[in-house]
Amino acid sequence: MRVALFVPCYIDQLYPRVAMATLDLLEQLGVDVEFPAAQTCCGQPMLNSGCDTDALPLAERFVEIFSGYDAIVCPSGSCVSMVKNHYDHLLHENANYDTLRTQIFELCEFLVDVLKIDSLPVKFPYKVGLHSSCHGLRELRLASDSELNAPEFNKPKQLLALLDGVEFAELKRKDECCGFGGTFAVSEEAVSCTMGRDRIADHLQAGTQVLTAGDMSCLMHLAGLIKREKQPIRVMHIAEILAGYEVPQ
Repeated sequence: MRVALFVPCYIDQLYPRVAMATLDLLEQLGVDVEFPAAQTCCGQPMLNSGCDTDALPLAERFVEIFSGYDAIVCPSGSCVSMVKNHYDHLLHENANYDTLRTQIFELCEFLVDVLKIDSLPVKFPYKVGLHSSCHGLRELRLASDSELNAPEFNKPKQLLALLDGVEFAELKRKDECCGFGGTFAVSEEAVSCTMGRDRIADHLQAGTQVLTAGDMSCLMHLAGLIKREKQPIRVMHIAEILAGYEVPQ
């Protein structure tokens, strides 16, 4: 299986350890990973701001670069959802896109649904608070919605449960938005920060030691608030935890 690693812009520029953890994890699991060096932004910031004409060449470029792989794996639910769910009206006449949209996976989705892993040789003796980011939850269906009367599932939690010594923090509102929302955090700063503080308060009452998620954008927002307010919570992307990386001090 030819697997391409897609690294989002903000991870590449600000959190390269997350990209390395994703690569390390996949290689530990026996996956032969390729990194297409020509990759660029997927166009999500432009499309979210209504700038379709600016997003179009990036979408076309993405399909050109990543076509031909058996799978594309990305440590970001929002970027995966952008390609899978929001390229459609831009590339509705692109035959290669029809194939590619079925081959791109968020990291946890790939591990659970494609590799079907059932063990990980990692010790993680911490109480973990799992944040379900909106794109992963609502658009990729990585977990069940708490408001639905349906069987519960949670793919990131399923993976974390494989770790030796892990304990889960029980949140009161387990799938509430963190308030980041990309450009929303800039245009509606006060609302965004209030929502973030609400999520942190829920983790504090639950005794979270390490806060994790599949989207570094959400964690970036929450980590900024945690650092400024000197709260006793560490923040790690789920790829870092699953790859056996140490908790940052």
